[in-house]
Amino acid sequence: MSSALVGVGLNTCMRFYEFAHTPTIKPIKPMNPKQYRLYSLKRNKDNAKQAYRAEKDRQTLTNAQQQIYKSTH
Repeated sequence: MSSALVGVGLNTCMRFYEFAHTPTIKPIKPMNPKQYRLYSLKRNKDNAKQAYRAEKDRQTLTNAQQQIYKSTH
């Protein structure tokens, strides 16, 4: 046994039947046009909501900074 394989942690004691029946990852089927339209609308809604929240937070922060500046000068 090579020392390079020991460092990797390769299990050389497994038998074929131990990993032969593991579940396989099934490929994702492509969406049909109706499904993709709903998916894209939902994604756009989520992105718009996130952009709205970021802009609102930015404006709140800018407003607070201006209030602090006015109170100190």
